[in-house]
Amino acid sequence: MSMREEILTVKELAKYLKMDEYTVYRLARKGVLPGVKIGGEWRFKKDLIDKWIEEKSLNKGKQKL
Repeated sequence: MSMREEILTVKELAKYLKMDEYTVYRLARKGVLPGVKIGGEWRFKKDLIDKWIEEKSLNKGKQKL
């Protein structure tokens, strides 16, 4: 599986984003993080997470001060 197709667990995503696992669960439940629940467990496509980070970074720069 290539990096672009990589699927991450909550634990892996928390490590990747350098945040607490509880925060990943909370953001996923709220629909803030792009993920899907499969068999009762959250999974995240790394390329969608990277795209989400990029979009958030771009939008932050456009906010008025």
